[in-house]
Amino acid sequence: MDDTHRGTSPADRFNVAQAVSGEPSDVPALMRDIGGRARLAARRLAIATAEEKNEALRAMAARIRDASAAILSANAEDVAEAKAKGQTSAFLDRLTLNPERVESIAAAVESIAALPDPVGRVLATFERPNGLRIERVATPLGVIGVIFESRPNVTADAGALCLKAGNAAILRTGSESFRTSLAIAEAMGQGLSDAGLPADAIRLVPTRDRAAVGAMLSGLEGNIDVIVPRGGKSLVARVQDEARVPVFAHLEGICHVFVHAKADLEMAKRIALNAKMRRTGVCGSAETLLVDRACAATHLKPLVAMLLDAGCAVRGDEAAQAADPHVTPATEEDWRTEYLDAIISVRVVDGLDAAIAHIETYGSHHTDSIVTGDAAAAERFMAEVDSAIVLHNASTQFADGGEFGFGAEIGIATGRMHARGPVGVEQLTSFKYRIRGSGQTRP
Repeated sequence: MDDTHRGTSPADRFNVAQAVSGEPSDVPALMRDIGGRARLAARRLAIATAEEKNEALRAMAARIRDASAAILSANAEDVAEAKAKGQTSAFLDRLTLNPERVESIAAAVESIAALPDPVGRVLATFERPNGLRIERVATPLGVIGVIFESRPNVTADAGALCLKAGNAAILRTGSESFRTSLAIAEAMGQGLSDAGLPADAIRLVPTRDRAAVGAMLSGLEGNIDVIVPRGGKSLVARVQDEARVPVFAHLEGICHVFVHAKADLEMAKRIALNAKMRRTGVCGSAETLLVDRACAATHLKPLVAMLLDAGCAVRGDEAAQAADPHVTPATEEDWRTEYLDAIISVRVVDGLDAAIAHIETYGSHHTDSIVTGDAAAAERFMAEVDSAIVLHNASTQFADGGEFGFGAEIGIATGRMHARGPVGVEQLTSFKYRIRGSGQTRP
């Protein structure tokens, strides 16, 4: 097998004990080598057929299943370390794997093989008066750097999505999920080799040293084409401040549920409970509940009581505090906080305009929902709330690429350039123009 598959580069020679201890001998050299090899892998992937990529995805899924015991063993070490550091229960939920979750990771990789190939799609065709026939065709982005934190399934989702779109991926996980992600990436590399594609197409940075992040943000000497950050506010802020390559912004998920005057109370309770408590540690979890003053007399107390009964701490304004003595006062900072835990802030607002103004002031342009039987109010909300995802009578926890039918996602982009919302395989492509002539020259 040639050196594109298995070589003796610094990345290959990097000792596993060094990787786990986070004490590399030469991080700059390691990162330069990973970048150069990823670029070579991307050139091969750009011309890979749909079936070659799908075969690799199926092989990767098989290898993840085969490596389940090793992945769970690595995860147990990561979880034990996180517990010793006093991480929250929501954090531990994001980090922890079990056999069912490992199977879900493998199944997600496998499901991406069933998606249509996004590369080579003809996006537009037209003919000029001079007879030139022009096509706009989807192409891979190239090499994508993904920097993420404690959710180990991102290793598989990001790598598989990049591969499907013909891109190489350089993945850098947070230290808390380092062992788990390394085990998953190892299995994926084996699957790539099994299918005859370069293992360097999906490479997890094998060090916890933060200098590796800086190297990625520099672009690795032109070898990274775009960065996708997936994590908390401080990570995204650093990426946006320091990156010298384009960034798919993935800001924190300060998501809102607005219960409008015309909301059905039982529907509002179902949606608010699911939006907050289904999984508190995901970016689509609701962090603020807004209740229209016009229905507060009938809706506020039952909504607050329901959340408290479900084990959710409620921080509220004066009206919310008056509704239940267990509500603690909300501060200005609460309206701007992504709790990622069983905590929610509650505020009574003066109608639709005030709800939209609150979301614009405190939100993160991620996901926001209105509960109402008033179609006109819903349309105004969805038109005027400038978030990547807006919903009517549905939980914010639908902010997920799988729920959109994308198979999986690399993140939720909250910026306004190129990709917005769930970033799936189609969003991981660019395009070029193919022009066919019959001897035309420009006068």
